[in-house]
Amino acid sequence: MPEREFIPLLGGWEGYEPGSVRRLGIEGGRLRPEVWIELHARAERLKLCSGWGQAVSAVHETTWRPVRDLPILDADTWLGVPRCRLACPNCGPKLEELPWLGRYARVTRRLAESVVRLCAVLAIKHVAEFFDLDWDTVKAIDKASLTENLGPVDLSGVEVVAMDEFAIQKGHRYATVVVEPMTKRVLWVGRGRGREDVRAFFEQLGDEGRSRLKAVVMDMNGAYAEEVHAQCPQAEIVYDLFHVVAKYGREVIDRVRVDEANRLRADKRARRVIKGARWLLLRNAENIVKVEDRIRLQELLKANRHLLTVYVLKDDLKHLWDYRRMASARRFWEQWYRRAIRSRIEPLKRFARRLKPYLRGILNHCRWPLNTALLEGMNNKIKVIKRMAYGFRDDAYFFLKIRAAFPGNTG
Repeated sequence: MPEREFIPLLGGWEGYEPGSVRRLGIEGGRLRPEVWIELHARAERLKLCSGWGQAVSAVHETTWRPVRDLPILDADTWLGVPRCRLACPNCGPKLEELPWLGRYARVTRRLAESVVRLCAVLAIKHVAEFFDLDWDTVKAIDKASLTENLGPVDLSGVEVVAMDEFAIQKGHRYATVVVEPMTKRVLWVGRGRGREDVRAFFEQLGDEGRSRLKAVVMDMNGAYAEEVHAQCPQAEIVYDLFHVVAKYGREVIDRVRVDEANRLRADKRARRVIKGARWLLLRNAENIVKVEDRIRLQELLKANRHLLTVYVLKDDLKHLWDYRRMASARRFWEQWYRRAIRSRIEPLKRFARRLKPYLRGILNHCRWPLNTALLEGMNNKIKVIKRMAYGFRDDAYFFLKIRAAFPGNTG
């Protein structure tokens, strides 16, 4: 087969043909061997203006440009490309449009595509080392690809959203993620968790989108609720089970456990048992699989009435989210609230009183049986994305990676 036909079959360089080929070894400070291929432009090729896509015959100037391509066997591949700037009568001097090389790119499209595929599963650092590219080059390639492929978010038809925060940096710095629960699609990500921070999402929704919103699932973040009421007064706030129970664990079970441990300061053995039981008390009973842990928990609750009371009331509170009729759910809440107030356990009484103002949002789950457990799973994956990149210094890129990880279900 003639070479002129063979090169295109390999996915060659359209409009160009190889001239001289050199192989350089690892001498001269090179860490890996290199293959240099000098390309020559074919005279009969159709030269297209990158500005308006039409054929132009006149050439303004030609410059030599080194371009990286995919490795050949064990060697990094470099191309010497004579890059034409066309004298376009419509646009003025414009670079020639090449299907295999971007306008100002120093790597071929197929190398860039390989970089993007690896960036989906590896850290930028490892991709850069694999291809022997600069870290910033790899990041720029991946970011440009994500921006082009993801495009603007389609917010048409969105009626229900879930909002949650996640840690973005050390020192209590957070970002907010907004998801469509039905499709598991990330709609928006932004730095911060205050009213003014999430306002950008509602502005992006527009007047029609804000009026279409029916329900917003969230934790008990007052800033989120205030902004939803201000932007979408018709939308119902729904407080989910996960965050309420997590709050109960921090403010009630942990506090009572510490108080009981302090009360038993003179009994070192009993104090040590209570201090070491934090995760047993916070974990759901069905998630305690070891027999010895179940026995420890039973003995602990049998020996301490206050811990038994708050543990039982924690499990009972979770049943509030099982109801689908608001009247039944309200009766259950009233019974639970009375038991909490009559318990004479101050952290429990304080939690019940603080939770009461949120009752309407809690009962709204009867109409909107949604929760942010999906978001908690997303938060775990976001942590993995952040770890893979050893932290992100570019919010826009980080948020694009999150959107790409959760494109949503269409079925």
